[in-house]
Amino acid sequence: MEPARLNEMSDRVSRLLVVYQSRSGGTQLLVDAAVRGAVLALESGTGTLSVRHAFDATADDVLGASGVLIATPANFGYMSGAVKDFFERVYHPCLDHTVGKPYAMIIKGDTDVEGAASSIRRIVTGMKWREVLPPVLVVGEITPDHEDEAHELGATLAAGIDAGIY
Repeated sequence: MEPARLNEMSDRVSRLLVVYQSRSGGTQLLVDAAVRGAVLALESGTGTLSVRHAFDATADDVLGASGVLIATPANFGYMSGAVKDFFERVYHPCLDHTVGKPYAMIIKGDTDVEGAASSIRRIVTGMKWREVLPPVLVVGEITPDHEDEAHELGATLAAGIDAGIY
């Protein structure tokens, strides 16, 4: 590899963007666990973390991110309205500029979470993003094991992005 390319790679700063919505607090617990994992993973690296509520996240946030973690409750078998609004606002501005962007998901619901996962996958498939880790899908009450899964997802996604694996 050429020396200039090595310097370019070493100057790269990764950024994990977490986009979430939580109304009753369940998804927020999982997001908090994922963020704790990401913070721990980034302590020894050069990466940064940005956490945005879905209504506040912008196309610039996505364009500046090295990877995205999407967290949503499943409402009526679909992603939350806030997360859908996020995708509607960023889809066209990001469409040709985020091809290959790594992402992962956390979905919390009382019954069907697969419908929400499927709807997110349809949208990001159109954007040509890459799902790099299995989602954390929680149906019913959140257990410590679910929080551990979310923590691990956040840590693994952040570390993988920071290391340039994803």
